Amino acid sequence: MTLSVDRDGCTSCGDCALAAPEVFDLDDDDAKVILLLAQPPESARVAVEQAIRDCPAGVLAMVET
Repeated sequence: MTLSVDRDGCTSCGDCALAAPEVFDLDDDDAKVILLLAQPPESARVAVEQAIRDCPAGVLAMVET
């Protein structure tokens, strides 16, 4: 899986970082999402899928690679 984020649309709610802290974080300056791992391990799939579902702005995307 490969992930991408649209930082411009991020509303800084932090649900992604709560669901998958090894994959997503929030920037200290603007509190917008930071993608820590564009290609996370398969073991993170459930957490990543939860983060995508939880994002109210819909700025997280996953494609199978």
